[in-house]
Amino acid sequence: MKRISHLALIMDGNGRWAEKRGLPRSAGHLEGGKAAVKVIRGCLSHSIPYLTLYCFSCENWKRPREEVNYLMGLFSSRIVAEIPRARKEGIRILHLGRREGLPDDVLEAIDRAEKETAECSNLILQLAINYSGTDEIDRAVRKAIQNGETSFDENTLPIYFDNPEVPPPDFIARASGEKRLSGFLLYQSNYAEFGFYDRLWPDWDESMIETIVNDFESRNRRFGGI
Repeated sequence: MKRISHLALIMDGNGRWAEKRGLPRSAGHLEGGKAAVKVIRGCLSHSIPYLTLYCFSCENWKRPREEVNYLMGLFSSRIVAEIPRARKEGIRILHLGRREGLPDDVLEAIDRAEKETAECSNLILQLAINYSGTDEIDRAVRKAIQNGETSFDENTLPIYFDNPEVPPPDFIARASGEKRLSGFLLYQSNYAEFGFYDRLWPDWDESMIETIVNDFESRNRRFGGI
């Protein structure tokens, strides 16, 4: 039976979820954080060892300043608040994305979470904050050149990615019905399976992980073969 080693999720639809209920967009982001906890629990129950959550893209800085500030505050507070649960459940937290531009309190929360969960191994959780695939590739190329690399093959560049120990995703899923990657894991998604689901992110829970696992098991992965 095929098993998902690395699941990557695009958490989309928080704002629309709130607007449908006549609530401020911040309410959708707050509920989206609760949904993330449920999804992580679902991954643990299915013994999925790697999970990446697309939390905030490099392009999301274009959003209204009030919304961006709320999100940054939410990231810093929730990351710190979830450290005890992460340690208890064996979840190692890693940051994926550009550090430059993030507020100091978010960086401090990330650094604390990475340090205090470094020995955990049940689930490796990447939080993609201030991330885009093109930016990660650009930064990796720059680091490789600075390190003296003069030729590249498929094994060279991944060494210089943010978290090279994390394998490419087996399955990338997006909430809210939108059917695009929005710059998510562009290099690593070479042979990933894709799933696009209509349910808005705040409505996701453990049952969606069950759906994704069943969907993945029905796929025929040939990796360029027959």
